Amino acid sequence: MSSNWCTIESDPGVFTELIQAMGVSGVQVEELYSLDDEEFNVHKPIYGLIFLFKWTTEFKDTRPTLEFYDPNLFFANQVINNACATQAILSILLNRPDVDIGDELRALKTFTREFTPELRGLAINNSDIIRNAHNSFARPEPFVFSQAKESDSEKDDVYHFIGYLPVNGVLYELDGLKAGPIALGECTEDDWLQKARPQIQQRIERYSQSEIRFNLMALVRNKKEQAEQQIQHYKSRRAAIRAKLMSLGGSVPTDGTQDMDVDFDPEEIASLPNSVQELTQAYHECRNQIERYEMQLRMESDKHQRWKEENIRRKHNYVPFLFEMLNILARKGQLNEAVEEARKVALQKQEQKAQRKAEKKQQQQQQQ
Repeated sequence: MSSNWCTIESDPGVFTELIQAMGVSGVQVEELYSLDDEEFNVHKPIYGLIFLFKWTTEFKDTRPTLEFYDPNLFFANQVINNACATQAILSILLNRPDVDIGDELRALKTFTREFTPELRGLAINNSDIIRNAHNSFARPEPFVFSQAKESDSEKDDVYHFIGYLPVNGVLYELDGLKAGPIALGECTEDDWLQKARPQIQQRIERYSQSEIRFNLMALVRNKKEQAEQQIQHYKSRRAAIRAKLMSLGGSVPTDGTQDMDVDFDPEEIASLPNSVQELTQAYHECRNQIERYEMQLRMESDKHQRWKEENIRRKHNYVPFLFEMLNILARKGQLNEAVEEARKVALQKQEQKAQRKAEKKQQQQQQQ
């Protein structure tokens, strides 16, 4: 496996910027906090689900994978270390014809159409735009660690990402570490989330006795664009209602809106009711919907701005600042004291971590 791919944080803001950097438009990532229909409905349309879990050899998955499957299904083996999140995202994007994936990913999908899953994985590894987008989240590493330190890091917990989505009437689980996709049954665009729910719940229950760290995210339509389109739709409808009210000699509500520069379809006027009362009610409904979506647009704009600022901090190199801070502490004669205090805190954290591991091991032994 190639080792020149960095580890990136599992975060909706990170994944949204990653998707945009690969040339995809109109998509963002949202974190889901439950598997309830209410949670799904908040974020629809949902293009696919990404599930993060702790990878372990303790549980063996004996479900059969497909050797022959829909030729329109893009499935690639993971041949890259640290890239399972990006690959899970790609497995959804490259299987959704209703998403604008951009010229680069579209060319990659066309070029690899007749490839084996392993060769597709290698093609992803060799894609400059995908690798550069992924590695743009690499944290600055000013220090060279020893081989012993690298060996210790191999013992750290390993997490893995898999994707769930419908393709041509079949629900698939796509895991790049498996030989092929797993078919989970027939579905439609309307019920695939309900059919994916028990599959994810079963996986959570399998690990829940020893692991509580799971993460479920959804690739959804860009909510800022959704809100903007809905605002324009209701403004256009309100302008048509205003025009018809004036043609009927009715009084136009005086709420400070004119809609004079808003275009509308003349045919929409013919579809509106002829009752002044009904038109006035429809006018107020449009105003309420516009206010609702304007509030949603403000919230989404604030969220995207927060994501942007957080990502800037993730990528920023704070090492020069830290060195300068240490120099200042040294000049003031406070460095040794600060180092000793930091050493005590680090030792305390190590002891707490060792205690948690011991308690976890004892619980597992008792369960056996």
